[in-house]
Parts: sequence; C-alpha cells; structure tokens
Amino acid sequence: MDLLEKARRVINLEIEELQGLSQRLDTSFDLAISLLKQCVVTGGKLVFIGVGKSGNIGSKLAATFNSTGAPSTVLNCQDALHGDLGLVNDGDCLIAMSYSGETGELLRLLPHLKRKRIQIIAITGKPESTLAETADCVLNIQVTREACPLNLAPTSSSTNTLVMGDALAMVLLESRGFTKENFAELHPGGSLGRALLMRAQDIMRQQPHIAVINENSTITEAIAEMSRARAGAVIITASDGSLAGVFTQGDFTRAFQSGQAQLGDAKVSDFMTRDPVTTSDTSLVGEVLKQLELYRIDDLIVLDGQKRPIGMIDTQDLTRLRVV
Repeated sequence: MDLLEKARRVINLEIEELQGLSQRLDTSFDLAISLLKQCVVTGGKLVFIGVGKSGNIGSKLAATFNSTGAPSTVLNCQDALHGDLGLVNDGDCLIAMSYSGETGELLRLLPHLKRKRIQIIAITGKPESTLAETADCVLNIQVTREACPLNLAPTSSSTNTLVMGDALAMVLLESRGFTKENFAELHPGGSLGRALLMRAQDIMRQQPHIAVINENSTITEAIAEMSRARAGAVIITASDGSLAGVFTQGDFTRAFQSGQAQLGDAKVSDFMTRDPVTTSDTSLVGEVLKQLELYRIDDLIVLDGQKRPIGMIDTQDLTRLRVV
C-alpha cells in the first residue's frame, strides 16, 4: 500500500473540488456579502447553524468572523427547539449549512426562524433542496465526489463548506475596510496583537541600559561602555547629539583581526559602522521585526523625531517581551 500516494490522491481530489467551487462563484456570492455587511453595519449578528460536520465548521467560521469584527455565534438545532431560539433577533443573519439541504433537525427549525425578520444564507450542495428554497441567498458548494475512497465520508464537501465560509469572511473584511490595527485590537493578548499595537518606544532599551559614547571616544572606552550596559553594541553620537554610527562586537573582532597596534587607543569612529539601520520610536513592532529579519542584525537603533538616538532594540529582548 503506497500511503503517500493515497494521501496525495485525497489532497488532489479536494483541490479539484475547490477549483470547481471557485469557477462556480456567481452573483449569489455578491448578494451574500451584501446581506452580511448590512447585518454587521446595523448592529446585528451572524448566526451559524448546522448539524454534524457542518456544525463543527460553523463553530470555526463563527470564530473567524468574530476575530475580524463581525459578531457571530453558533446555534445548536436541538437546543434551539428548546429555548435557545431566543438568541436569534430581528436584524440577524443566519448562515445555514447542510450539504443535502434536507437535514431534518435544521428543516424543523426553519419555520420558526422564518417568523423572525432575518436573512438566511444557505450553504449547500443541493441548490434545489428544501433549505435552498427557503433561503434568501444560496451558495452552491456541490462536489462531484468526496475524497473518501468509499465516496461516503464528508471530505471534499466539508472542505468546500469551510473554504466558502472563509471566502465570505475575508471578502466581508475587505468590504468593511477592516485593517490590521482593527484586527490587533481584537487580539490584544497574543504576539500578533503586540506586534501590531506596540511601538518601538514600548520595547526599546533606554538609558542607563544602552551604551552611548561620542565619536571621539576610544575603542577601550567603547568596550567599557558596552560591558557596563551589558550590550552587544554601542551607539556613537556626533557633537550635536545626532547619530554618527554604531560599534558592535563584530566590528571589534574585525578591528582586532586587522592587527593594528595599540588598538585600544584608536578612535572608535575609525572602526564604527556609519549609517547603520535605524527605526523611528513610533514604528510598529511588526515593522521592527521585518527590519531585523531583512538586515539580519541583532541590534536596532531607535531615533526620535529629531533623528537623535534614544534607544536600542536587542533581539534577545523580543522573546522575553513576547513579541515573537
């Protein structure tokens, strides 16, 4: 039994069905986005409902929509018939998921839902089903076959359902002008939120925890200042306080290997890196991380609005600050 080949068969079958899903998209998708957007803008919520695999996918989709600023919840069909129907209010939008469109528990609930002033979006593989006929908008996720070798277990169809939901969430996000800053506000406890909300000034080392000397200082003084601050680099300033350069442990190693006599008495300005990579104190941490990765550096100098060095970001601090 070629296990890898069988796994590739499953993956490729699902890819083929997703390609078919993409090609079948039509104006019904536009209508669905319009209904969802109207619901969110007017203060309504999205209610996901399904049975079995569809119900599990509904929970994931509700979490995705919530994380992108579209209030969502999941309604259990059985519980809805025994009181939970009260969470559905006028102005809400119901996303009902059933591949067959004939799921008994869901159909028994539809007459009660139709009494409310809500919009119903059906995600189904049977556009002629009872669910589809009841809905205000139908999204067709039909598949030619499941990836199951018996063509029984929901695989291709459940993937199509999930991807259709993701497409709705992402297009709705863009249509509402939802930004990465909005996203970060909903994820303040994670590293992503910190990277998108915090700025360089929030994580940088400041005096007395950074090494700073003037450009007339010697290498001995530079090493002493780096040792005092326990830093891997020292900021070199000009007489007016502006940035002149940076001297790192790597610069010291290269200077030492040059074999120059009386190295300790030499001016640090002769060996420093001029025009080093810097960032603004108002730069978002996400931008800082990109700079550190792009230039492959361990220390990043932070400048204020007057281009004067006021801090240093050390890559060793990022894990401690939980921004990576």
